[in-house]
Amino acid sequence: MLSRLLRTYLARYRGALMAVLVLQLIAGIAGLFLPSLNADIIDNGVAVGDTAHIWSVSVWMLGFSLLQVITQIGAVRAGAHAAMGLGADVRSALFRRVMSFSAREVAYFGAPSLITRNTNDVQQLQQLVVMGCIMLVAAPITMVGGVVMALREDVGLSWLVAVSVPVLLVAVLLIIRRMVPLFRLAQRRLDAVNRVLREQITGIRVVRAFVREQHERERFAVANDELTDTQLGVGRLMVLMFPIVMFVMNASTVAVLWFGAQRVDAAQMQVGALFAYISYLIQILMSVMMATMVATMIPRASVSAERIMEVLDTRTTVVPPEHPTPIGAARGLLELDDVSFTYPGAQSPVLCDISFTARPGTVTAIIGSTGSGKTTLINLLPRLFDATGGAVRLDGVDVRDIEPEQLWSRVGLVPQRPYLFSGTVGSNLRYGNPDATDEQLWEALEVAQAAPFVRAMEGGLEAHIAQGGTNVSGGQRQRLCIARALVARPELYLFDDSFSALDLATDSRLRAAMRPYTRESTVVIVAQRVSTIVDADQIVVLDAGRIVGLGRHEELLESCPTYVEIVKSQLAVTA
Repeated sequence: MLSRLLRTYLARYRGALMAVLVLQLIAGIAGLFLPSLNADIIDNGVAVGDTAHIWSVSVWMLGFSLLQVITQIGAVRAGAHAAMGLGADVRSALFRRVMSFSAREVAYFGAPSLITRNTNDVQQLQQLVVMGCIMLVAAPITMVGGVVMALREDVGLSWLVAVSVPVLLVAVLLIIRRMVPLFRLAQRRLDAVNRVLREQITGIRVVRAFVREQHERERFAVANDELTDTQLGVGRLMVLMFPIVMFVMNASTVAVLWFGAQRVDAAQMQVGALFAYISYLIQILMSVMMATMVATMIPRASVSAERIMEVLDTRTTVVPPEHPTPIGAARGLLELDDVSFTYPGAQSPVLCDISFTARPGTVTAIIGSTGSGKTTLINLLPRLFDATGGAVRLDGVDVRDIEPEQLWSRVGLVPQRPYLFSGTVGSNLRYGNPDATDEQLWEALEVAQAAPFVRAMEGGLEAHIAQGGTNVSGGQRQRLCIARALVARPELYLFDDSFSALDLATDSRLRAAMRPYTRESTVVIVAQRVSTIVDADQIVVLDAGRIVGLGRHEELLESCPTYVEIVKSQLAVTA
């Protein structure tokens, strides 16, 4: 997964990666010349007292050092460009994929996990690419070059390199092998921490209302401790790596000095060559260490890549049509023909044999007991889910054959849980129609009975709205969401229990003001209160996912026992 993802998203940054390779090659070669020049200074300058030779070779060393610095800066810059570009492209791809998901896929992954995958997991990939460009590319250049240069200095000590490098590699690979499952577990537990924290922040009022702060603290502590324990396990393995590397490096240096001194004493090797050999051995082992440092990041990046590709490889169940059917002039005629829907893994359908027609200029109401399938039905109309049986048609065309953007542009949905975006009142209202004028916004606010409290807010249309609309009340949030749908002026309005937070007087005024505003559109209202739908042109009564009544209020009072029961229960509550 990791190699596939990197090949896909680093392809456009080939130029930057080639620049990294060339610059690191130059930097590596420049760095490899320095120990040889230092040996030359010792053997041909210091040993014989030739100051001129020392100055001459020192200038070359300074030049190679400067070249190494410049090329490494360039390599890091190019690598950072590729890594940041990769991160931006992957985040963009994830965002586009998630935005194409139906509610089914979003529920499957969960919002906390999707957020983690688009932030923390992408960050792991970026770090791998940056460190790979800085260390992993340079490591083999230095390693191979160091071996060649060390052999040039003295072949007799080459067995030390042949022993120390494999020992170091085997030790590091054994540690990495144990780290892979811990990295995978750490990402899952990070998801769990995000999920618990998100639930607690979102439901803070419920937590306080039921005095469950201590319970929630304990729940978060459990998730936090599990993540901490896993990360400590990773940390324990990582801290073993550097002592092992340093032990092998120091032991190799001691061995070179021990056996090298004997060769110097036997006149088989010069002192400068011995120091050069030590420098090359250190460079070789340091390159192994740098490679292993990046190698420790590969398991975690691999896990992150798997999680990212899981999202990118998931196809939405609401598939856009290959050959979309254009729909003609907008009318808003809605037809349901034997519609059924079953959730994945469910034993029985939520909706079964739903058939009715909602015509432009009319109001169709849907009512039923809790769990009767009202919200599921309303979600099928704009194709947030696809019906598993039957057909939903808009202006005579099956919604599955309409281009999604064209379908959604004709639908104004006010969801059961109203949601406002961070910004201003105006920016939220213009969500469905970016070109709406201030006059159109105020008109929609008047209809939605929201104009008085918006005028009272500091700034009016420019008043600040917090994320989720948490700085306004539930009723105000609901009215602003209704106004947002009205601004779009769609052909089909869908109100999913969107008047529940309003008092009866406000509800009545809103529906009266909305009637002339939506007289040319089709209006579908899901409601719990009979008073909200009593004037509807037709009322659909659902019970256990089936239509048990269809008609006007007066007709249903005579023909539908389920509707009569709902009316009597609300009259009893009112009384």
